[in-house]
Amino acid sequence: MVKVGVVGASGYTGGELLRLLLLHPEVEIVKATSREYAGEYVFRVHPNLRGITDMKFDRPSLEELVEACELVFVATPHGVSSKLVPRLLEAGLRVIDLSADFRLKNPEDYPKWYGWSHPHPSLLSESVYGVPELYREQIKQAKLVACPGCMAVAGILALAPPVKAGIADSQHLLAHVKIGSSGAGAKPSRSTHHAERYGVVRPYKPAGHRHTAEIEQELRLLSGGGEVKVAFSAHAVNIVRGILATGHAFLTREVTLADLWKIYRSFYRDEPFIRLVKDRKGVCKLPDPKAVVGSNFCDVGFELDEHAGRLVALSAIDNLMKGAAGIAVQNMNIMLGFREDLGLKQPALYPA
Repeated sequence: MVKVGVVGASGYTGGELLRLLLLHPEVEIVKATSREYAGEYVFRVHPNLRGITDMKFDRPSLEELVEACELVFVATPHGVSSKLVPRLLEAGLRVIDLSADFRLKNPEDYPKWYGWSHPHPSLLSESVYGVPELYREQIKQAKLVACPGCMAVAGILALAPPVKAGIADSQHLLAHVKIGSSGAGAKPSRSTHHAERYGVVRPYKPAGHRHTAEIEQELRLLSGGGEVKVAFSAHAVNIVRGILATGHAFLTREVTLADLWKIYRSFYRDEPFIRLVKDRKGVCKLPDPKAVVGSNFCDVGFELDEHAGRLVALSAIDNLMKGAAGIAVQNMNIMLGFREDLGLKQPALYPA
């Protein structure tokens, strides 16, 4: 059994990590930290875990993490993990970071998109961007995996195949993302508490969203290093969990639906958590977040707009699973040599 720790275990992402790891057959959670709830039973914060565990939250302690753990998940706010992760790595632990602190490869992107200078820029080149569909081989050897942003990974997985195939105008890509309320985290604000959040379809970051940097970074690499520009807009919608990403790619040559099927099937061949959804029957003929809630699947689909010479690329994920805890456990499985879908192959809750 591999001994793991979860730093920041009281948030929504931390709770999902605990839910998955408690039932994982090859790991043992030996530390679950929270400053606010240290000493409290985990099930008092995550009531779905009542009867599953009698663990209590630990107060964060670097020394105790190093002594007890072999691998640590860091689920802290942006700007916090960049101070902790280097010390964990120096002690010989493997780290899976769920914040944005090690996602971007160019140190100059942090002042632009996050408003602070990175304290350990040398680690940016050592971290592996934690999208198994793109970096599986690198993840196997990684000491530090930086999990992607939830909206970023949804946009990337929708647009990656056409960008890689060279059929998309990479300087005029659009990604419109709709996300549920859990994406705002466990700490309420004026705009996220129930009275303000219920019933909305609210554009909350129509331009300048931080996840733009990740999408551009990864699509640039897929395109061979050419210029990539992504117009990204985020909307809050009236669901708790889930993301629907709608990508718009203007085509550089004429393609057919058969061409698109070949491109997407070739790119995602044998991927355990990618499902191509473009059906003629049923309720969900194209990706729908309702069909992935509680699962690690990413449903990907597409439509051809011949009138405008446009590809509409769609993806649906659970923001707390494939967008956070699920992809983190998937990365752990790869790093430790376990079967990639171990502890993750459960279907979505439906209806939810």
